[in-house]
Amino acid sequence: MLTAKNESFYLEGKPFQILSGGMHYFRTVPEHWEDRLLKLKALGLNTVETYIPWNFHEPKKGRFNFSGMADIERFIELAHNLGLYVILRPSPYICAEWEMGGLPSWLLKDKELVMRSSHPNFLVHVEDYFDELLPKFKRHLYQNGGPVIAMQIENEYGAYGNDMAYLNFYKEQYKKHELDTFLFTSDGPNFITQGSLPDVTTTLNFGSRVGEAVDALEEFKPGSPKMVAEFWIGWFDYWTGEHTVRSGEDVAAVFKEMMEKNISVNFYMFHGGTNFGFMNGANHYDIYYPTITSYDYDSLLTESGAITEKYKAVKKVLSEYTEVPADFKETTTAKEYGTVAVSESVSLFDVLEDISEKTEHIIPLAMEDLGQAYGYTLYRTTVNRQGELKLNSDAIRDRGYIYVNGRYITTTYINDTDKIVTLDFPEKVNTLEILVENMGRANYGEHLTDQKGLIKNLWLGEQYFFHWEMFKVELDHLPADYQRSKQERFPKFFHGSFDANEGLDTYVDTKGFTKGNVFINGFNLGRYWNTAGPQQRLYLPGPLLKKENNEIVVFELENTTTDQIQLLDQPKLG
Repeated sequence: MLTAKNESFYLEGKPFQILSGGMHYFRTVPEHWEDRLLKLKALGLNTVETYIPWNFHEPKKGRFNFSGMADIERFIELAHNLGLYVILRPSPYICAEWEMGGLPSWLLKDKELVMRSSHPNFLVHVEDYFDELLPKFKRHLYQNGGPVIAMQIENEYGAYGNDMAYLNFYKEQYKKHELDTFLFTSDGPNFITQGSLPDVTTTLNFGSRVGEAVDALEEFKPGSPKMVAEFWIGWFDYWTGEHTVRSGEDVAAVFKEMMEKNISVNFYMFHGGTNFGFMNGANHYDIYYPTITSYDYDSLLTESGAITEKYKAVKKVLSEYTEVPADFKETTTAKEYGTVAVSESVSLFDVLEDISEKTEHIIPLAMEDLGQAYGYTLYRTTVNRQGELKLNSDAIRDRGYIYVNGRYITTTYINDTDKIVTLDFPEKVNTLEILVENMGRANYGEHLTDQKGLIKNLWLGEQYFFHWEMFKVELDHLPADYQRSKQERFPKFFHGSFDANEGLDTYVDTKGFTKGNVFINGFNLGRYWNTAGPQQRLYLPGPLLKKENNEIVVFELENTTTDQIQLLDQPKLG
């Protein structure tokens, strides 16, 4: 087993420096796991670390998923077969710029529940989940012949709360399921006193200023082994922001300082991957910052798994302290498939009844109260007044497309400084529709209970309007027919097909479209937002492609000047 004494880690009683890379199995298609892990090993690292997102494995209460991209045991076994150790972080809160920090949105239906605390309403759901999850890991522990050498208790809890009974609950859960392995907590240097347990090793998360961080840990827990559980070598991007880049020279210099001090390290991220589907999270500070689809993170490997100059700079440093493997021989992984026509189209409003589920209620219900996790909700009611009425849009989370009598009027956004919208109702009896987009729940900080949709009734013209129809559009079902469009209004689905004999990766360039999602053979590649940036192309992993008749669907929310997309061989994040 892994143990700690005399400021160091030991494995089988011998000094052991953990040299780890972060890679999230849930952000990479399974067919690519081996390639990424082989590159991790070729760098000279001995361990792979991964979070485990609760909402990925229990998307609906009591409905568990451990297949395909969610096959965590397959990932562990693959790492083992390649000679790597594994660190697991099943927190169940992970942050990670992932939707709601990994917590399932259905928790928000319980208004009494207190997130990330020892409140019994929360713990009973965690325990139900852990009863399903944790037994899977016992056979993979190091002492049982597997590769798992350590597991984390919660995640950066010092930056959130101070409920020590809550942290101890996790220790008891691991004990209950006979997971007798090395345990640790991780926090930024400023939060270790709040997020640690006295008899559990404390690790650090930071990107620079090694000496300061190590000194803070030494003062807090003298003689503790030093490990950076998250060495931030890049950063994530958000819509309307700039693509973040950190030089390889800078990363290598900080890493060299760690090696000089014999500090164990986990590169966050070694390989970032992609926020496929609707799984991007958001940060909410002064305003709301939704994370983009790419989780490239300016990592050691690119989003598509290519070796970077930063990777080479880190390997050069590592070679000064230990023998490193031969360089990995890369082959071409991306191809330009060219232009694809998406000329068939149908309005969302023509297929609404086919691809959504309808609910009626006296007032509008938030997505979570409708039992909806992701996507879009269409809210509809009757306004039996005529003339101009003022609407307060503060109830719309996050982006709302407003229609009166079937005509598009305006769009609101959570970050709008002016929340008052004036709407003109021309008839004595009018239909008001609001299509609300959930752009990602907050994954960090005080806004973790981040409800979406219409989170309360609308105050319109100095009164409330009652009796609402609501349509849940999660896009887990796409239209069956793209030839039946009766309406010209957006959103619209655009449909086409193409062949891909090589089955190589490519990038979907939606230039000419505005905002929406792209689907390949039914798989949701994620969001694009060309007018916001920084991301301009969506990564399409080759294993999602067939040799012939690949179906592409573009769900465009706002407008388009083209009915074609390009499949190119290079990303465009800047």
